[in-house]
Amino acid sequence: MHFNERIMDQRLMNDDTKVVKLCNGSKKTESTSSKIKKLSSAYLDIIEAIGEDCSRQGLLKTPERAAKAVVHFTKGYEENLSDIVKDAIFDEDTDELVLVKDIEMFSLCEHHMVPFMGKVSVGYLPNKKVIGLSKIARIVELYSRRLQVQERLTNQIADALQNSLNPRGVGVVVEATHMCMVMRGVEKFNSKTVSSSMRGEFRNNPKTREEFLHLIKKI
Repeated sequence: MHFNERIMDQRLMNDDTKVVKLCNGSKKTESTSSKIKKLSSAYLDIIEAIGEDCSRQGLLKTPERAAKAVVHFTKGYEENLSDIVKDAIFDEDTDELVLVKDIEMFSLCEHHMVPFMGKVSVGYLPNKKVIGLSKIARIVELYSRRLQVQERLTNQIADALQNSLNPRGVGVVVEATHMCMVMRGVEKFNSKTVSSSMRGEFRNNPKTREEFLHLIKKI
């Protein structure tokens, strides 16, 4: 079997087909195995284009490995908010601040498709309902595992919690290092980008916002 014929043994398990959205806005149904096969072919072209020998031992399985990695990095496209939240919202007679801070986050910059990574802190003021704490981390994962910009990611996390829980307020702060600023371009190794999104009382009440930001910084 000639490697450049693009006939590659994917050794894949059967997966449920998924509906994926194309760049032109249309949708089609595509299995994970089909997606990995297509991505493997694309990575093979990239390796050839940069002048490497695709038949070299160390690169023989690289297209498939890279394809599987990208599918994992962008798994948020295969998930939705309702499936994550499910029945994890509970009636609770409380109205005090709930904060989950320093949630690890990894994403891909949509401009260069290189990683940005950091931490996310999420707080909300309950309106007689609370959400399972692990679901907050899952919401972060849902939106970070896509091609993203940090500003949109911050807003999507805040909107997801607001729409799911209808709390009196939501606050989200994201602090991240962007490899597109470290590995290329200005090459600023120690720079960090901080973005925030405030809803309800976090936006309208300075004292609530101050308490939230203070608790994030507190060790």
